[in-house]
Parts: sequence; C-alpha cells; structure tokens
Amino acid sequence: MIVVDNGSSDDLQGVVAATLPEARILPMDGNAGYSAAINHGAAMARGDLLVVLNPDAMPEPGFGQAIRRPENDGSEWAAWMSLVVCHEGGRRLINSTGNPLHFLGFCWAGDHGLPAEAAGESRPVATMSGACLAIPRSTWNRTGGFSGHFFLYQEDTDLSVRLRLTGEQIGLLTEAVVDHDYDFGRRSQKYLWLERNRWAMMLRNYPTPLLLLLAPALLMTEIALVAVASRGGWLEAKMKANRDLLRWMPRLLGERRRIQATRQISTAAFAAMLTPDLDSDFFPAFVRSAPTRLLLRGYWRLVRALLRD
Repeated sequence: MIVVDNGSSDDLQGVVAATLPEARILPMDGNAGYSAAINHGAAMARGDLLVVLNPDAMPEPGFGQAIRRPENDGSEWAAWMSLVVCHEGGRRLINSTGNPLHFLGFCWAGDHGLPAEAAGESRPVATMSGACLAIPRSTWNRTGGFSGHFFLYQEDTDLSVRLRLTGEQIGLLTEAVVDHDYDFGRRSQKYLWLERNRWAMMLRNYPTPLLLLLAPALLMTEIALVAVASRGGWLEAKMKANRDLLRWMPRLLGERRRIQATRQISTAAFAAMLTPDLDSDFFPAFVRSAPTRLLLRGYWRLVRALLRD
C-alpha cells in the first residue's frame, strides 16, 4: 500500500501508523493534483498490478482476491475497474458501473443511483471510473499513466480512451466492490477542471476526421455553455478553462501526435464507443429533454454515416 501525501494538513502520519502501518507514505511538494500524485505513487510501486483507489473509497470484503482475478485468469482486458457503490438515505446504490462517454466529451458515472443489485455481470465498458481501477504495471508504463497536467477529473477517461485507441478492451469487474463516499458537488473550481480537461481529452485522443465532423456541434455547445455557466455562477471558471486550453495548446498538439501514432482502430470503430445520449441526472433537465435527445441522436447518426475508415 502506497499513500501519496498531496500536501495534506491533517495527521496523515498518525492515521497511517494506526490503520495501515505497513503502508509507505510518499510526500509531494504541495498539492500537485490527483493525477500527478497517482503517477508519483505508481512510479514507486514494485508489484505487477497497480490498483488506483480514491482516498474516499473503501474496499469491501473479498476485494483483494477479486481485483487480481483478471490478471491471474489471463483476461484480454488491458485494465479494469471495480464495481463502485455508494450509500444514500440508508440505501446501497450504484455509484458507477463504468463511465459513458458522450461524443461531445462529457463523461459521467454510469448507472448512478440504481440499486447495487442491478449491476449485473462483469463486462466490457466504454471507460473506467478512477474511483478504483486496476492495470498491469507494464501497461501503465507503456501508456504513461495519467496525464499529470489534468490535476483532477477526466484523467480516468483519458487513460481509458488511449487504451481503446490501441484496440484494447477495458472491463467492469462486479465481484470486486468498493464503497465510495461520493458527493457530486458543484464548486466553480470543479467546472474549471471538468471543462478544461474535457477539451484536453478530446484534443489528445479524438481522430481528426471525427473532430472535423463534430466541429459545428462543439461550437454550438460552447455557445450554450456560456449561457449555462452564466446562469449557474461559474462563467469565470469556464473562461479560465478556455484560457488554460490556449496556453496548453502547443503541448496538447505534441501529445496528440504521439497518441494518434499509436492508434490501431478506425475512426468508425472509435466512434462506436461514444454515446449520443446525455442521460444522467447530473445534467440540466433541458439537456435530457426529448427535443435535445432527438437533435443529438440525429446529428450523431449523420456523423456515423459519414465516417468511412
């Protein structure tokens, strides 16, 4: 067990000594962000399998043996996530069974709020939840791990998509369960990270033909988001996200060239992993309305029809 101290101000040494005396504490110089801290911890790891666990996620009994099973059984998955559950109002619910990825780059906790019993069997998923994921260390090293510049959010999506670009599959392992003390939260700082990293993830990973076909929809989404952000009180965060992206652009384009050079699947196959439906309760009601759903589905149907490779 490796505990990365990302500039904590509580009694981390005492807590670890009392509860995980065998763990190693790796200090960071201040809070470099979740993704950079995970990369730091992974670089110090010695085992063949890395398990990334949020600090507010607690493994349930049997987790250790279950999470190792795909590696021991020779699974074709390049990486996998546990079933992530949460508790609300005394009920045991699904937090995530894998995160759907919309063609506009939005990603959310899949099946959130359903009863935990509805999780079903282990299966392939579009992208993994970073609350708890497992990946062979050799695969982690080959991909470069998380994007350390993301700070927080979308780092799990970005890693998942990079694996999918190389033709590999990722999975949900429902026998391994973690209980996530989950709270969506709506701080303006969160919107800054979500918006900046949504664009960074797309610019790094989406094949060029797909980006070109999505350009009109992405432009209209930006216009709509300005109005939504203004009403929601996070317009400043949205503008800061856009400024960060402009500053990041030279580096993102260099990363894009390296990532796209690893692509082993067609643009059409990549598009097949994306969804046109924004069907999470975390989105505003008008986004989930029937007219918006029909518009997005129609646009996506046209894009899929135009993709030839």
